[in-house]
Amino acid sequence: MKNKKMLSLIVCSVLISACSTEEKIVEVEKIVKVEPTPVTSVKNVILMIGDGMGVQQVGLLEDYARRAPNSIYNSANNQTALSKFSKNGLMGLSMTSPHGGLVVDSACSATQLATGMPAGSEMIGLDNNGNIVKTILERAKAAGKATGLVSDTRITHATPASFAAHQPHRSLENDIAAQMIASESVDVLFSGGARNFLPSDIKTNTKTRDLMSKLGASSSIYKKSKRQDDRNIITEARDGHGYNLVFDKKQLTSYTGDKVLGLFANSSMSDGIAYTACKKANSCTQPSLTEMTMKALDILSRDPDGFFLMIEGGQIDWAGHINDAGWMLHELIKFDEAVEAVYQWVKDRDDTLVIVTADHETGGFGFSYTRKNLPKAKSLSGDGMLGYDFQPKFNFGPLETLDALHGQTGTFYDMMSHVNSDWDFSSTTAQAWSDAINAYSQIKVTPKQAQGIPERETNEYFVADHPYLAADVFPKLNDFKEFYVYGDDLHGNLMGRALAADQNVIWGTGTHTAAPVPVYAFGPQGVIKQFSTMQHHTDIGQKMIAALLPQ
Repeated sequence: MKNKKMLSLIVCSVLISACSTEEKIVEVEKIVKVEPTPVTSVKNVILMIGDGMGVQQVGLLEDYARRAPNSIYNSANNQTALSKFSKNGLMGLSMTSPHGGLVVDSACSATQLATGMPAGSEMIGLDNNGNIVKTILERAKAAGKATGLVSDTRITHATPASFAAHQPHRSLENDIAAQMIASESVDVLFSGGARNFLPSDIKTNTKTRDLMSKLGASSSIYKKSKRQDDRNIITEARDGHGYNLVFDKKQLTSYTGDKVLGLFANSSMSDGIAYTACKKANSCTQPSLTEMTMKALDILSRDPDGFFLMIEGGQIDWAGHINDAGWMLHELIKFDEAVEAVYQWVKDRDDTLVIVTADHETGGFGFSYTRKNLPKAKSLSGDGMLGYDFQPKFNFGPLETLDALHGQTGTFYDMMSHVNSDWDFSSTTAQAWSDAINAYSQIKVTPKQAQGIPERETNEYFVADHPYLAADVFPKLNDFKEFYVYGDDLHGNLMGRALAADQNVIWGTGTHTAAPVPVYAFGPQGVIKQFSTMQHHTDIGQKMIAALLPQ
């Protein structure tokens, strides 16, 4: 007790001393928290385009990854690479419309992403008035950065072409090929499309065929040409513009240089189902989208000034056009595999902006509930069931459907070839079509379900604009005819309809829709926060240019 009193006296004495009027007043400096300057520019930009990949397509991929009983993502915590970018970056949406219109095509959409300027339909690298506009790739090259284009379609196809060429129409692929090489704006070109680089007489010109063989190209790569002249743009690229050449997976893997043209197919590269099969069998001769991506990153990242790289998963769109849900799932998985490779490359970096988006949505795809195959009643143990069985009145889609879609072993094009290898469908039968579908699909159809597939009629909507085809007939559609525009490909759309109810899948069109598309942004917060909004593809183009090439 005595000690406690003594302690109190001491404390009081100290307080009195501290409050003394004779004590100097000491000012306490305020601690000012200085916020770091936000990072608003980057050294590198990687743009990944899932052609035709709307939010509905992303939903298919995520449903499969997370919920399919036998999902190949089961060993990866059921997590897609897209979801990793959404978790660790930011997400937004983008409108895709062309100048003066509602629905965009790939050329216009890619041009708007590449230039940040409005463009007209089917234009390549031009603004809406037809003026040449420098693309982000060309600007990066002029600034001393390395540049690359990767696609699993053709390098002259609409999306890659729009970053490195300027043409009034996307169909001018021969001119696009020559322009891409002559401009030397792209250091790394990896894709298919050799047919637009080869001379018109490649089938009979023994000297040129021997030369292509000596360069390391298989005969499947130089089997035919789409050119109307005798130019060999491949050898022009090598001899006149300093490009090295690679033609298959082995050559790509061993390549150690920098400036390179890789043409791995005569036209498009292997589809996603074929890739799934050869990957499983370890027999792929073409490089995958992932392998092309990683080689491009390896080459471009050597440039100390940085780089721009566009990577396209282009066949998501093709599966959507033909209304082939099984094929589309495989293409989404193939694209996501490349996204995973980019994620692993960039996840610990702070100098790179990654944008993953689509040019548009294709097909009006979606899962839907039906009145077919209604679920059977079953009892549940919950105390809220009140003696009733659980029995929904509609079929909301079993999860096993996801496995069945992934189990498809051929595209609708494979099925069409199964019906007739020459694609002569003038006298086919419903039985032939059901047999073809059932040879590749785990979901089966009867001849009755397939009876509309072989029916043909004059398509007045198509013939009106193509009078030279007036004598031709096309697969018969009873509704929305104006939205199915690709001749015999309509057999595929009709196969999609035959399978639709049992897949719980609906399709709205054989072309594109104007639905907003997802935007995944990864990189410094000061750069990516502007992408987490509703925007237009011209806005994305402008934002990428500002981040990579600040004024």
